[in-house]
Amino acid sequence: MHMLNAFLYFCRLNYLSMYNYTENMKSTTPVGKKIRSLRESKKMEIEELAERAQLSVEQIKAIEDDCPLPGLAPLIKIARVLGVRLGTFLDDQQSVGAVVSRREDEHDSVRFSNYGSQGHENMIYHSLSDGKDNRHLDPFVIDILPTGNAEFGLSSHEGEEFIYVLEGQVEINYGKNTYVLEQGDSIYYDSIVKHHVHGYNGQKARILAVVYTPV
Repeated sequence: MHMLNAFLYFCRLNYLSMYNYTENMKSTTPVGKKIRSLRESKKMEIEELAERAQLSVEQIKAIEDDCPLPGLAPLIKIARVLGVRLGTFLDDQQSVGAVVSRREDEHDSVRFSNYGSQGHENMIYHSLSDGKDNRHLDPFVIDILPTGNAEFGLSSHEGEEFIYVLEGQVEINYGKNTYVLEQGDSIYYDSIVKHHVHGYNGQKARILAVVYTPV
């Protein structure tokens, strides 16, 4: 009986160790801290990063302080200046093999506020490529939250984007054009043209987005 209890206790310890290991593997470093760490490792001042990324010093400081992230465009510009891929900011683990994302394992990769003047989070990105090393594509399922009549500004960055609407309606301002996409519609465009993606009439929506950024 004593040996059985000892065996069960040993199994429980191993289970807890595996559980803690799994939980630790899921933990991620905030995006801002990663950017600050990379910048400091290159002995680069905030002012230099801001100038080369064509962003304001205040924007860089806010991002490094883990304030609501102002969309992908600033992160892509920062990544190019620091000489890393966008995915470096978004996940911790790396794999040289295939990466499989299960529907039941969906988790928030990162949240964005691409309405700069309001600063509230309105997009939840669920990464479909966590851990894939040396990738050039970043696929996401994105939940676009209701925003009402929030104001926004168009932004641009190098690369290309593909968007497929899974649920709801999406409005995309692209240069001087405006497109309204419904469920099942898609759009593919060059990201260097100023653009903005949001729910039509401020309503919620869900999209599949694939972002390509050259390194």
